[in-house]
Amino acid sequence: MSDLAAVPWWVWVLMGVGAIAIIVVFAGLFLPDWHRPSRFTTTLEAPAGSEEFLQSARTFLNVPLRRGGEAEILQNGDAFFPAMLAAIRSARETVNFQVYIFEPDLIGTQFLEALRERAKAGVDVRMLVDAFGSHKLDKEWRAKLHEAGCRVSRFRPLRLFTLVRAWKRSHRRAIVVDGRLAFTGGGAVADKWTGNAQDEEHWRDSMTRVTGPLASGVQTAFTQDWLYCTGEVLAGPRFYPIDDAQESAGSGPAALAVASSPSDSAQPIRLLYWLSFRAARERIFISSSYFIPGRQIRDAIRERAKAGVEVRILVPGEKTDAKPVRQAGRGYYEELLEAGVRIWEYEPTMMHAKTVTIDGVWSIVGSSNMDARSTEINEENNLAVADRELARAIEEGML
Repeated sequence: MSDLAAVPWWVWVLMGVGAIAIIVVFAGLFLPDWHRPSRFTTTLEAPAGSEEFLQSARTFLNVPLRRGGEAEILQNGDAFFPAMLAAIRSARETVNFQVYIFEPDLIGTQFLEALRERAKAGVDVRMLVDAFGSHKLDKEWRAKLHEAGCRVSRFRPLRLFTLVRAWKRSHRRAIVVDGRLAFTGGGAVADKWTGNAQDEEHWRDSMTRVTGPLASGVQTAFTQDWLYCTGEVLAGPRFYPIDDAQESAGSGPAALAVASSPSDSAQPIRLLYWLSFRAARERIFISSSYFIPGRQIRDAIRERAKAGVEVRILVPGEKTDAKPVRQAGRGYYEELLEAGVRIWEYEPTMMHAKTVTIDGVWSIVGSSNMDARSTEINEENNLAVADRELARAIEEGML
């Protein structure tokens, strides 16, 4: 105690200021800077996928309702990699390519060569990857892409003066060819996504392929991050070839494209999930690779289960790349199970899919997981689609 008493007062002041500075920096990096109500309520009673639900969600989320084209789920790399490569190789005007993880391994090299070949053929090719998730895409490969005519950018490379934003990554998946064909989902580009989830080295995942007006929503997710990284505004018919008249008159699937950013206090992806779960009347099927739902989402799931809605949740088992996340999610199992929710842990390999279906008619696909990082921190993009065939295929893939 005598040693502490001998410390000058100004040293204590400096130590206090230092402690406060550390707390402020930590809060700025890791805590949300907006008020978040503990519960959500709404007067909307329309069932998910109905016209009233679509119009209400459209206006509240402030996104256009897109109609027409096709939507197809592609299960595992054996299905989605060939489709994505074929789409790139068929490009005539533009390729916009964004993923979180890109590794120049066997499958990655195929994509890199396809992008380079299209750029050399005169196609306008842009590639955007997250600097952290795609750190293996080194300078040598980026130089080869540039030499072929590709424009390459990385989302938030680590810099001394931007460390305050280093925690906030772009997790979006937005691959768009000629503005008319697009892919989004849980997959990325690395050998672990190849195959058909046949062993522990090959992941279970899915991508959704959309065409026509639905591709515009995926395009916007790309163009937002591209603008942030490069300052280039991508607009006009080369990127958005479907005009408003065509869109409003379209038949087939109807979709809302919802992109979120950590700067957005409205948290649209969280609200999309909540509105969709609350609108369920028959069943809710969820596949989520990182499942730590917030209070509002848990309350909606529990309330629907107690009301007699069948709720099934598929999450990773022991074979996961994020064991702490799995353990944290398991902390909510008891309250969900008591409400009547049924939970399965996928055992054969890592389950990385991110899909939701409601009542066999309304599906949510895209990049976001059901955790705070996706809803509050990452750049994410989802498509919510009213289409029975898409929902049926997703549900069959869960069984």
